[in-house]
Amino acid sequence: MNNQTLPGLLESNPYPGRGIVLGKTPDGVHAVVIYFIMGRSENSRNRVFVPTEDGIRTQAADPAKMTDPSLIIYHPVRKAGRELVVTNGDQTDTVRDYLLEGRTFAEALETRTFEPDEPNYTPRISGLLSPDGSFRLSILKSAEGDPACCCRHFYHYDAPLPGEGRFLHTYMGDGAPLPSFEGDPERVILDAGTPEALAEQVWAALNPENKVSLFVRFVRLADGSHEDVIRNRFQSAEP
Repeated sequence: MNNQTLPGLLESNPYPGRGIVLGKTPDGVHAVVIYFIMGRSENSRNRVFVPTEDGIRTQAADPAKMTDPSLIIYHPVRKAGRELVVTNGDQTDTVRDYLLEGRTFAEALETRTFEPDEPNYTPRISGLLSPDGSFRLSILKSAEGDPACCCRHFYHYDAPLPGEGRFLHTYMGDGAPLPSFEGDPERVILDAGTPEALAEQVWAALNPENKVSLFVRFVRLADGSHEDVIRNRFQSAEP
C-alpha cells in the first residue's frame, strides 16, 4: 500500500503542472479539496487565484503582461447546487451547466477533450465532490501524445477513508513535450487537521521556481459549511 504523503510526492516532482486532490480529513469530519497551478512561461506564471461567490477564478497578476488569456483564465472551482466542481480549465463551466440541467459529470466531459496546446496536449483533469464526501475524478488526454485519439478515464470513490485523498495531476514531470499523467489517481495521506496547516504543507512542497497559486477547502460534511485558504506567489496589480 502506498503511504506517500502529498508533500512527499510534490517534493519529488519539479513540475506536476496542475493538480487536484479530493479526500477526507483524518478525523473524518471534513471533505478536502485542493487545487494548484504551476507555470514555466511568464504568461502562465502571471496569475493569481481570487475568490468568487461560488468558488475561485484565475486572474492576471499584472494585466499589462498578459499575452494570451486562452487556457489560463478560467474558474477552477464552482458550485453546482450542493456539489462542487474543480477542474484545470473552462470545462468547470461545462460540468456545472450539465449538472444544473440534470445531466451527469461524465456526460459533460464527453463533450470536451484535451487542451489544444500542441505538442503537449495538456490533459483536462476534473473532479466533482458530493455533499456526502464521495467524489469523482476524470482525466481526458491524448493517446501517447497522438491527438487523433482522446483517452477518457473516469474514477468514482463512494466512501473515501479518513486521512486519505486521491491526487490527479497533468504531467509526470518536466520535459519537452511535457509528459502527460499516467496511471490511476495517486493515493495520498492527508494528515493535516486544518486547511491552513494543509496549505502550508503543500505550498512549501511545490517547486519554488514553478509554483503559482494554491487553493485549499475543508467542507464540513455535517452541514456543508466550508473554510478556504488561498496562496499566491504574486500579488495582484488589480484592485
